[in-house]
This record gives sequence, structure tokens and C-alpha cells, in this order.
Amino acid sequence: MTKKLLFLLDTDPAPSVFDTVVGYDGGADHVIGYGGVTPENVGALVDGAIYTRGPKEKQYTAIFIGGGDMTAGEAVFKAVKKRFFSNFRVSVMLDSNGSNTTAAAGVALLAKAKPLAGKKAVVLAGTGPVGMRAAAMLHIEGRSRNHRAVKARADAASKAINERFGFAPTPIEAADNAARAAAVKGAQIVFAAGAIGVTMLEEKDWKDDPTIELIADCNAQPPLGVAGVEATDKAKERHGKIVIGALGLGGLKLKLHRACVGQLFESSEQVLDAEEIYAQAKVLA
Repeated sequence: MTKKLLFLLDTDPAPSVFDTVVGYDGGADHVIGYGGVTPENVGALVDGAIYTRGPKEKQYTAIFIGGGDMTAGEAVFKAVKKRFFSNFRVSVMLDSNGSNTTAAAGVALLAKAKPLAGKKAVVLAGTGPVGMRAAAMLHIEGRSRNHRAVKARADAASKAINERFGFAPTPIEAADNAARAAAVKGAQIVFAAGAIGVTMLEEKDWKDDPTIELIADCNAQPPLGVAGVEATDKAKERHGKIVIGALGLGGLKLKLHRACVGQLFESSEQVLDAEEIYAQAKVLA
């Protein structure tokens, strides 16, 4: 039987252990990782993947692009696809820092809890990989607004999202909790994608807010990103809002990640990025 080979191309110096484990759990027989991958050096790796098996066997070779930097991942993703031609191609998935699968899981659960169309969303820490993709997926469902404490980074993130998805979230500068509390005023949706150990929003700043309806927090380690939300919350009502914690969305994230890896081996023509991964998340949610 032809072995299912998943090549993990990571933009960081060392290939991700997390992505390696999920690659095996998703059905790969072997996961082969390469670190420090760039658009300049990826060509030979892609060539090795597309020229070694016949047309009927190519579906059992796939490429997964990871790493902590979404912009770098997108550049490698583009370079990989550019290398394909005719039937010399294999399936490929982009999930820098788990951004697509994490954001898709969170937004899909929010959309399952309540319709998002027409609602205003604020993405706290929207310049990171998860925040940028969450903004894009919220836009797919309705409207979104991007927030980050460092204005220059927020501007750059908004520009990158506009180039990729054709809409520009509004960058907001908010360097402290008081400013972030002000930033969420008037929003119906709050999606917190901040770093581990950083509280993005205090409980007092959302619990009595008459506008906020839905909250998702991606930080599983205390102190959590949104105070007053438990990591295990999954569409739980708190203070009249529906809240989702990091572990509450984590189960769907892992299920989605594994399902997408398995999908890569269904044909040699799968291209899984934000839109495709989000569509799968809505099916699984």
C-alpha cells in the first residue's frame, strides 16, 4: 500500500512538534519536517514532492505549511502553489501557528450560537496569525473590526488582510485595559487572540455591557485573555452573554485540524486555506 507522506514545511527554525503529532493523528503514515523554509528555498522541496510519484499515487503526498508568522507562511504557500503545473502537484494546507484551524473553530462556534451577519466584532490582538484569520472569518459571516495595542502593527495587519481578503478591518490603538474596554463598546462580538498570560479584557468591562452578545477567548493558560471566561466554557451563558473559552474551542480545533490533514490525501488537488478550512469548521461545529 502506498504510504501517506505529509511534508511539514515550517517557517520557524525547527518544525512544530504540535503539527507533527496532529499530522500523524490526521492519518499520515509519515510526517517529515523541515525548518527555516522560505520562498527562496522551498522550490527543491516541492519538486521532490511532485516528481516522485505517478498520477495515481500523488494523492498520497501532501504539504503542510506552518510556523509562527502568518505573513511568512502566506509567502511560502504562494511559492509552493506557483511551483505546481499540469498534474505535477500535490495537496497543500496553510495553518501558520494553528491560525486557520483555531480561528475557524472559534468563529464557527460563535456562528453556531448566534447568527453573526450584520454584527460588529472586535478582534483583540488582531495582528497575530490567529487574530488576522479570525478577522477574515468574521468578515465572511458579517463585519469585523481589528484591534491591537501597537498601532503600526495593526495598520500592517489591516493592509495584509485587505490584500488577501479584499477588506480592511479598522485598526485601533489600545495599549491598556481601559483603552481596550473602550474599544469593545458598541460591539456585539469580542474575539480575544492575545498571547499567553496577557489579560486583554477585564470582567468588569464586559459583564454589564448591554451590546456585547458573544465572546471567544483563545488563551488557555491563566491569566486568561478575557477575565470571567473559563477555559472550558463552550457556548456557556455568563452575565447574559454566550462565551467560549480556549479549551471549549480547542476540541473543535483539533478535530478540524485532523480532518483537514485527512482531506489532503483524498486527491492531489486540495488547497486548504482560510475559506476552505472555515467551511469545514462549520460542518463539524
